[in-house]
Amino acid sequence: MIAAAPAVATAYRGRFAPSPTGPLHFGSLIAALASYCDARANAGSWLVRIEDVDEPRSRAGAYEGILRTLERFGFEWDGPVLRQSARTSLYQSALTRLIADHQAYACACTRRELESARMNAAGERIYPGTCREGVPLEYAARRQRAWRVRTADAGIAFVDRVQRAQQQDVARDVGDFVVQRADGLFAYQLAVVVDDADQGVTAVVRGADLLSSTARQIMLQHRLDLSTPSYLHVPVAVNPAGEKLSKQTRARPLPDEPLPTLLAAWRFLEQLPPDVPLANPREFWSWATSAWRVARVPPVLMLPAPSDCATGAAR
Repeated sequence: MIAAAPAVATAYRGRFAPSPTGPLHFGSLIAALASYCDARANAGSWLVRIEDVDEPRSRAGAYEGILRTLERFGFEWDGPVLRQSARTSLYQSALTRLIADHQAYACACTRRELESARMNAAGERIYPGTCREGVPLEYAARRQRAWRVRTADAGIAFVDRVQRAQQQDVARDVGDFVVQRADGLFAYQLAVVVDDADQGVTAVVRGADLLSSTARQIMLQHRLDLSTPSYLHVPVAVNPAGEKLSKQTRARPLPDEPLPTLLAAWRFLEQLPPDVPLANPREFWSWATSAWRVARVPPVLMLPAPSDCATGAAR
């Protein structure tokens, strides 16, 4: 069992890292609010990073819209906003190291060929190791190759600040996973690890839909000799059908008036209500960053979003 070492005591540095696939919605706000309050409550800095490494999924104008919405809701970030699409040389350097250390290998399998592979609890296909010892002869003529990380028969254990003790056997539950796709785009798992280390992030606060990715990221941190931040996964907001709020499930974009939705997000995380009425986002943040209590966040993976924040026609 590989246990994630506690983060070395240093200045708190958090981040919010949305993907520009559409406007921010209530689920996005939950992650942004929790990460912002946790950073400011710990006298730390808070970064914004746009995770557009999957460029085909990025939507025109979404990047600018995300920043305008954050500003309208009163978020104040530290330093420049970084975009993953401008950082591919860093990801390539990390992949080159993994290859040189014999920790990554080329894979010629197609998505269709993996449709019969076993599925894990998160609904992901577990890679069966087809190309682990080399690309099979019948696939050799294929020009495109993905790169996969070679997993080991060892569990990864860590303590989430809300979801508590976690462990996963990556080899058994995930298999060798992709760090660069066959189309040349780098996978989220590698990009996020490189970015967090490069930006000096000490605390990752995000939605519980990414809890199952954490063991893979810790494994990559070990392989690349990078430090491991602390992790805090807040419940994911779901619609009445039990689906995570997202562009695909027609999540309602955040409204023009911020304060009622900020208070709804605060209640969603089961934080104590304010003692006096709040007039605007500035008053909300002045109070909330000192009233934030991690111990009050419910240790569950999902919770229903308020009905007026869940779904609606996209703008």
